[in-house]
Amino acid sequence: MLVASSSRSPPTLLLRPPSQSPTWSPPLLLHLRPQHHRRLLLLRLATSSISLFFLRHIPAAAARGLFQMPPARLSNRYFLVRAGESVYEGMGVLNTNPVTKTSVDNGLSLEGERQAARAAVELQRLGACSGSCWIWPSITQRAYQAAEIIASVNGIDRSRIVPEYSFLDARGLGALEGRSLDAVSEVYASDRISPNNKPPPITDGTPNESVSDVFVRVTQLMSILETQYSEQTVVIISPDSDNLSILQAGLTGVDLRRHWDLSFKPGEVRMVDPESIPTYKMPASAVYKCMNPPSCT
Repeated sequence: MLVASSSRSPPTLLLRPPSQSPTWSPPLLLHLRPQHHRRLLLLRLATSSISLFFLRHIPAAAARGLFQMPPARLSNRYFLVRAGESVYEGMGVLNTNPVTKTSVDNGLSLEGERQAARAAVELQRLGACSGSCWIWPSITQRAYQAAEIIASVNGIDRSRIVPEYSFLDARGLGALEGRSLDAVSEVYASDRISPNNKPPPITDGTPNESVSDVFVRVTQLMSILETQYSEQTVVIISPDSDNLSILQAGLTGVDLRRHWDLSFKPGEVRMVDPESIPTYKMPASAVYKCMNPPSCT
């Protein structure tokens, strides 16, 4: 019986590990023809080209980077609202302990309800939620109640109310807790000296926050909003003035020691004007190029 011989090369084989060889190495390709090398090279080049294409065409929304104050730009439209007067404020008492932020006495007073209703009408007049909007209130009772009033007046579904659990807490005033509202003037006098000054501490759990502490919180909030949304309208509702005045100072490049000049009255509404945000200055490290490293002058 004749066996036909073939001039074709044997197929590609894989070396398998010997059953008793302790020095076995990973499988190797044998009998790889030159044309196979070319095909493999072309395949790798094609894969690299596709990867570079997608890297160069990353959407702007995915390439915003770290949020900084003042921002280079804002991706959304923002309205800042201070909640109406609380029951505590109606009694002339400072209350900033986060433990009590959901208590009934931290809810809107009768005057606070009227202030929240006026804020809702003002937002309607400004067309804040004419298409739709997201409402981000502090979980503090008066702020969330104001959010419900604003949503009702502007025809916004409750599913678009997003409670914020910590970044919008009222500024903790430490040992001033329980004192008269007039005592807050002591804090603002200290703020004008340095944004790092804190109110006197207390042991009942009320934080004593500096302007810088609040600035960190509101910057984190803006980072979340700018990452989560794009070309949306967001209504931020704070239980106190300091969150909003410090936020607005940061957005507009105002010295944080002067945040009190931007203070909000209960129920006040302000739109964040993009024109008020200073032109972004690229840091020197981003524009300076050394043409003869390491000799740079």
